[in-house]
Amino acid sequence: MGSLPRIAAPLAVVLAALLVPAGCSGESRDAARLQPQRAGRTSSSMAAPTTIGPTALPSIPAVIEHGSRDRPEVALTFDSNLTDAMIHELDTGKVASFANLDAIALLEREHVDASFFLSGKWIERYPDVTRRLAANPHFELGSHSYAHRAFKLPCYGLGGLPVTEMAADVERSEQVLRHFTERPVPYFRFPGGCYNDTALRAVAPTGVIVIQYDVASGDAFGTSVPAIVREVLTHTRNGSIVVLHITDGNTAPLTAQALPEIISGLRARGFRLLKLSELLAPR
Repeated sequence: MGSLPRIAAPLAVVLAALLVPAGCSGESRDAARLQPQRAGRTSSSMAAPTTIGPTALPSIPAVIEHGSRDRPEVALTFDSNLTDAMIHELDTGKVASFANLDAIALLEREHVDASFFLSGKWIERYPDVTRRLAANPHFELGSHSYAHRAFKLPCYGLGGLPVTEMAADVERSEQVLRHFTERPVPYFRFPGGCYNDTALRAVAPTGVIVIQYDVASGDAFGTSVPAIVREVLTHTRNGSIVVLHITDGNTAPLTAQALPEIISGLRARGFRLLKLSELLAPR
């Protein structure tokens, strides 16, 4: 399966101003406690290829952490994941579901524009839910890898993915996603938000646009609805990209309960809730 199509030139120009390059070689971006690290500078274009001896390494894709700070617009993004261990929990009855239908239903009722990052194995386990998401014009779907293995270790206990398999994993997730939508957005989020320069180089040939976030909701393994709501409302600013989850089960059990106050609170503060493609679009 080929890589996702490149974005149009005008959008690329706008995105260039928002892109955050990777740090120094080997620098970790594992987002401790799901908190994104801040890069020290921005880039007006993708980094040029680095040459060591006679061999040119792939260029390091920049990473988008937020949109324009000039407008009261934000994007709510939702990750899904399904590891082999989680599949075992489903098959043995330990967990009833890793699809948060209550959260999806709430987004539908409130007509919230949202972007979803879906892992391939989750899509295969929940094809009907994926079709439901794909059919809603308020939603857009991107890749969260196929197997939800870590592209950089350590990463919240996830098993690691060999560097040589990283591009293939991303492309496989794209292939699965295309069974449900002809127009997936060219966005990719690393499992756990964990990456480094090596991982960025590895996925560069796929042509995806790497999306991180600047607001971590804390709904992953969260134990307090007020704490999740407070985290989002306190830290969201113009252009913020908020990360939440639709996995439910024992991984993000409180998301649906926190969403009503998050949505109403953001709207009360004057924020428009947009899809990522809208947040990052040229104006």
